[in-house]
Amino acid sequence: MIMVAEDTISTDFLGLTLRSPIVLLSGCVGFGDEYSRVEGFSNASIGGAVLKGTTLEPRLGNAPHRVVETPAGMLNSIGLQNPGVDEVVDTILPSLEPPETHYFANVSGSTVEEYVAVTKKFNRSCVSGIELNISCPNVKSGGMEFGNDPEMSARVVEACKKVTTKPLITKLSPNQTDIQKNARYCIEAGSDGLSVINTISGMAIDIESRTPTLGNTVGGLSGPAIKPIALLKVREVYAVARKHDVPIMGQGGISSASDAIEFILAGASTIGVGTALFFDPLVCEKINLGISKYLDEHGLPSVASLVGLLKENN
Repeated sequence: MIMVAEDTISTDFLGLTLRSPIVLLSGCVGFGDEYSRVEGFSNASIGGAVLKGTTLEPRLGNAPHRVVETPAGMLNSIGLQNPGVDEVVDTILPSLEPPETHYFANVSGSTVEEYVAVTKKFNRSCVSGIELNISCPNVKSGGMEFGNDPEMSARVVEACKKVTTKPLITKLSPNQTDIQKNARYCIEAGSDGLSVINTISGMAIDIESRTPTLGNTVGGLSGPAIKPIALLKVREVYAVARKHDVPIMGQGGISSASDAIEFILAGASTIGVGTALFFDPLVCEKINLGISKYLDEHGLPSVASLVGLLKENN
């Protein structure tokens, strides 16, 4: 495996030094150790990993079917299955120490109070930052109820900010009318960073039974199919976030170095990789190599020097 020199693609994010701009996305890597079992994969090739969505109490998740393949993507309706924050903080996270990379918690809940309680517990853990999942489309309560309402989004951010000293990242939904307004409200409420975007609401139908394929009916669409939408949303949010020096973790269909570079040009400081891991578990090192080559060919000293360099058409 070809390794990229760390100093060519390392970048700063929320005051943290990341070996690579790549962050593995929540729901794709379990609680941080799943891909470490894949031959040829190393956490040294990524900048960080976002842990599976975690709630205050254990959740079983949604009824099957939970995953459906779609053209150029996939629908998932896992439903935040997790063992509860106490198990994650007390048992799972200590097993990851010393951490090979930066781990970010993903906090979910059905009420503002639950978000606060989970955030408070993660504040005493080894995670480097906390992502607020206020935009999950495949749960029946919480999730998009908060993420599609800028005022509710801000309430969650403001409340959680009071109980943590760790960097707070808010995951924004594409399933809303005005993502720029929501971004502004979250920043004003204290969000240190923004994840753009979460999955897009969708469904699939079994034509023989004439019923929804997913047990929950609705799932979140991810993969290359959503990349054009994600790019636009990153560009829109960057127009707001850059005024406040708030970095963006861009995500949505990234599966190659050129995809990653597009997101960085649009304004992302780091890029999230998720669905691509399912069909190419070693894709991260390929992306690193491609980014490094691009920087070298264009005489750019760092990933940070590429952020937001998109030239607008006249």
